[in-house]
Amino acid sequence: MIVKKDVPQPEELLLVPGVKTVVKLGTINGLKREPQIEILAGNKTETIHKENKCYYKLDVAKVMWSKGNSTERMRIAQLVEDNEVVVDMFAGIGYFSIPIARHSKPSKVYSIEINPVSYNYLCENIKLNRVEDIIKPILGNCKDLCPSVNADRVLMGYIGDTHDYLEKAIKILNKDGIIHYHESVPDKIKFKRPIQRIKEAAQDNEVNILNRRVIKKYSPGVCHVVIDAEIC
Repeated sequence: MIVKKDVPQPEELLLVPGVKTVVKLGTINGLKREPQIEILAGNKTETIHKENKCYYKLDVAKVMWSKGNSTERMRIAQLVEDNEVVVDMFAGIGYFSIPIARHSKPSKVYSIEINPVSYNYLCENIKLNRVEDIIKPILGNCKDLCPSVNADRVLMGYIGDTHDYLEKAIKILNKDGIIHYHESVPDKIKFKRPIQRIKEAAQDNEVNILNRRVIKKYSPGVCHVVIDAEIC
C-alpha cells in the first residue's frame, strides 16, 4: 500500500533551520532576465547561496537563479585552461564567471551584464569571492560593449535571441578559440539548429563541434542545450 505523505505548508517550512522565506518561482522575462515570483511565506528575498565553494549574493525577486545549471557552471570552470582570456557575454550575477575565477587560472574574465541590478550583485559577488584581480565587470549590452580583446573562450549562457549575438562572439575570438553557445530548442532539432546557426555565423571559418549536451528540460517539448564549438 502506498501512503501519500502530507505536503508541508509554506508556513511550516519556515520552521526549518535557516529558512526565512518560501517563494514560488515563475517565468524569467526579457534580455534582463527578470523573474516573476510569488512569496508564499516570510518576506526576505535576498540571500547568499553557496555552490561549488562559490558564494552568490542575490535577490530572487529581482534577478534570475537557475539551480538546474549548477553542473554546467562547474563543467565550464573545469574546461578553462591556464592564462586564458574569457569573455562572459551574459554574466548575470556571475553564474559562470565566479566559478571560473575560483576554480581555474584565467588571466582575465570580462563579465558583461545589461541588467543594473544583476550587475550590482555581480560586483558584490566578485568581492565576496575575492576575485577582483581576475574578473572585470562591464555594465551594458554585450552587442555594444564587448571588449576589444582576443578571447580564448566566449560564454553565451543566455536563453532567448542568443543567435543574434553569435557574429559578435566570433569576432572577438582568437583563432582556434571556443564558444559555449546556449539555446532553447524543440526536441526534434535539439542539436541540428544551434550547430547550423554557429556555422552560418562563422561564415568562412572552420567549425569543430567539441561537445553538445542537454542541460535540462526548458518546457514541454523544448530543451535547453549547449554547444561547445571551436572556431578555426
